[in-house]
Amino acid sequence: MKAAMRAKDSARLSTVRLLLAAMKQKEVDDRIELTDPDVVGIIEKMIKQRRESIAQFEKAARRDLADKEKAEIEVLSGYLPQKLSDAEVAQAVAAAIAESGASGIKDMGKVMALLKPRLAGRADMGSVSGLVKSKLSG
Repeated sequence: MKAAMRAKDSARLSTVRLLLAAMKQKEVDDRIELTDPDVVGIIEKMIKQRRESIAQFEKAARRDLADKEKAEIEVLSGYLPQKLSDAEVAQAVAAAIAESGASGIKDMGKVMALLKPRLAGRADMGSVSGLVKSKLSG
């Protein structure tokens, strides 16, 4: 936040302030001290909200507001861990399937329960879910 203030980068500063406020709100609401996975979850939630807003703004022909949301997504994405490659995700899925002893699509929940904490913030969980489903059904 201080770096954004010094650089007089108002867009970045406002996004960082929103993130810090969301983090503080979560701590106060749940009476907990946030861990790294909690923070990653908050950032992912904020990015998802921005993507939904962009869709609505573009539908309403509000390009200015959509561009602002896109800029916020870029700032927030900078605070997420580095994304895993497709090969790394496939390897993690194979390891989780072997570890859980999953034999069919009915065991998908077990596999996803193992993968979620390992891949949170580092892979798109929707595509991971699709990959698990294809591995278990095929």
